[in-house]
Amino acid sequence: MKLAEKSVNAILAPLVRGLGLHASGEAIAVVPGPAEKTSGALNADIGPAVRDGLIDEEAAAAILRDAAAQAGQRLPSCAAIEAAGEPLGTYWMDRTLDAARARAKREDPAPLSAAAPLPVTAALTAPSAAEGGHGKGNAAGEICPSGSSSRSRADVARNRIALVTGGAQGFGEEITRGLAASGALVFIADLNIKGAEELAEKINAALGKTSAIALALDVSREESAEQAVAAAAETAGGLDILISNAGVLKAGSVLEQDVSSFAFTTGINYTGYFIMAKHGGRLMRRQNRNAPFWKTDIIQINSKSGLEGSNKNGAYAGGKFGGLGLTASFALELIEYNIKVNAVCPGNFFDGPLWSDSEKGLFVQYLKAGKVKGAKTVADVKTFYEEKVPMKRGCTGPDVMRAIYYIIEQEYETGQAVPVTGGQVMLH
Repeated sequence: MKLAEKSVNAILAPLVRGLGLHASGEAIAVVPGPAEKTSGALNADIGPAVRDGLIDEEAAAAILRDAAAQAGQRLPSCAAIEAAGEPLGTYWMDRTLDAARARAKREDPAPLSAAAPLPVTAALTAPSAAEGGHGKGNAAGEICPSGSSSRSRADVARNRIALVTGGAQGFGEEITRGLAASGALVFIADLNIKGAEELAEKINAALGKTSAIALALDVSREESAEQAVAAAAETAGGLDILISNAGVLKAGSVLEQDVSSFAFTTGINYTGYFIMAKHGGRLMRRQNRNAPFWKTDIIQINSKSGLEGSNKNGAYAGGKFGGLGLTASFALELIEYNIKVNAVCPGNFFDGPLWSDSEKGLFVQYLKAGKVKGAKTVADVKTFYEEKVPMKRGCTGPDVMRAIYYIIEQEYETGQAVPVTGGQVMLH
């Protein structure tokens, strides 16, 4: 049976991962292997779900659930999938990417153990309070490891699969490093692929394991976004956290700025967010078909300019204001698939390259342009802007990471804009 799909693995790996997420209640990785019979694997024939060369995801998910239920396997470590007798792929599962890769290499189909596994059934019902859940519609204690208030907040990212756009520099680098240090597997998706590769190499060397993987990505091009998301699915089986961080700034008066500069800025900051949410959300929905109680997160890194506007910087502020509208709208739609959508609105990252670059940074530009009256040095300009903040400093990577951890941990919130401005912008 010939399939017309661009990538069979990008479809089947997340469906298999969903089985593991639901059965174990914890984050796992899935590694696609050669399409071959494997002794001891969970076997499933999705032939009835293939129509006109395309896989019906919902039908394929149901077939996998039925196969797992009939085999009595709560948490299989390997699934061999075929369609009408034609092998499609073998999928190896374990807690981390390195562990899954090692399992695939030694072809070890021994079932994984789960401390409090959920029953694998075609219905995929929520656990009762007696099974460790919290009643109808709330499986927080077992499905999301963030339910325990006794553990470090950073633990909510442990073993989760994340993708950070614009992750090679600035706030993106801070977020990438923070998530990796918290135990997540992070895809560094950036137009600057060299920078992403160098950062991934440093992180992996420091942590002694595969914690970061570089991906080429141009968020303004839908095909690029689709390929990056598919690569994450093909490499690790799915996605739990999408950080839409990539952004640009081209300031200019509404009376003077050319349309191309306006379109460039909004194309990255606004349309790029839509594109990433579209394809990241599709992948999360795919997992959700077999893990309906597993919560995932789409988080936009917005700006204080999205809360208050910015003088002679309308393209940037307008795109950020629009981003909050997208966040609220996506949240209403995607909660059906247990995808939470929120935004973080940081204040100015004074220590980042946008502000502090010695040649092109805003501090240097503002000094040369005489924008800060009486300023004689870059330090004078920086002090002027720090004085605008009640906490007398700029926003930092750790400040943003605390907000991200909160969003992931808080299961009962979606569609929100969380300010991290040091009091410079306050809620009404």
